[in-house]
Amino acid sequence: MTSLLMGAAPPEPVPESRTAEWVAAELRALHTSGALDLPVPGHGGLLRRWRALAAFGRRDLALARLAEGHTDAVAILSEAGRKPEPGALYGVWAAKSAGTGAVLDNGRLSGTVRFCSGLTTLDRALVAARDRLVEIDLGRPGVERHPEVWQALGMDASDSGDVVIHDVPVAGEAVLGPPGWYVDRPGFVFGGTGVAAVWLGGAAGILDSVREILRGKTDEHQLAHLGALHAAVASADALLGSTAGILEDAPDPALLNDTCRASVEHAAREVLDRAPRITGPGPLGRDRAFAQRLADLQVFVRQHHGERDLAALGRRVLEVRP
Repeated sequence: MTSLLMGAAPPEPVPESRTAEWVAAELRALHTSGALDLPVPGHGGLLRRWRALAAFGRRDLALARLAEGHTDAVAILSEAGRKPEPGALYGVWAAKSAGTGAVLDNGRLSGTVRFCSGLTTLDRALVAARDRLVEIDLGRPGVERHPEVWQALGMDASDSGDVVIHDVPVAGEAVLGPPGWYVDRPGFVFGGTGVAAVWLGGAAGILDSVREILRGKTDEHQLAHLGALHAAVASADALLGSTAGILEDAPDPALLNDTCRASVEHAAREVLDRAPRITGPGPLGRDRAFAQRLADLQVFVRQHHGERDLAALGRRVLEVRP
């Protein structure tokens, strides 16, 4: 069985009081060491890429969110025939929440983009502006960052918030691809499954914590829940592992991507439901790292849109001829 995580040793722990500053410093260190130089999708290296993303998530989801965003941006630039600025940390900011979003009009970029992670950490970002994708330098005038709007306890160290862009001029070479290119390119699907690998890592990290909490003191009910958690995480892990070898050449990669994302989301919901039932209230109230892992996964996995995404998957299943 090809696997992303099963059988691998748990990663080194993060500081007990994880902060956005620690995440930023760790991200820079990973970048400097070359740990973020992952295979670009489309060239047969998806297993290695997803294994690294899952390992980041297993260690810490806030760190993994920024690492995944940087590696996704680098992959997008490569697909557009571009190279990233040397030494720069990148993100991809494409949310269009509640009518917000960036607009490119006559070479000027404006608008509010929500759910931007790495606000004060990153150097550059790829910003979706309706049907275009624009690379911007985050240090230039007219880019206003608002980390204070992020009020969630989950992913609190991901340096997330809103970006308000005020009439920033955009040179022609900063626009990647023709209209619609960002979502129509093959790499869009590969990137979606890569995010699922990070969710999987987050679920595995909680499973690691539950194992440690249970050592030497278990009953049959706890063991039953633990077995169910292991089965859910291992099943999603096996699906992503097998998909990594076939997705790039699949006749319907979107179906495989949607299936993987749904499988991992289901495993994450199992973890979020069962882990507190296994441990009871003690670790939730007295183990900050454990409670933080649960809160992080609760927020991050909602990049899957629940029943809306499941309905889209069901539609694809009906359209596929047996």
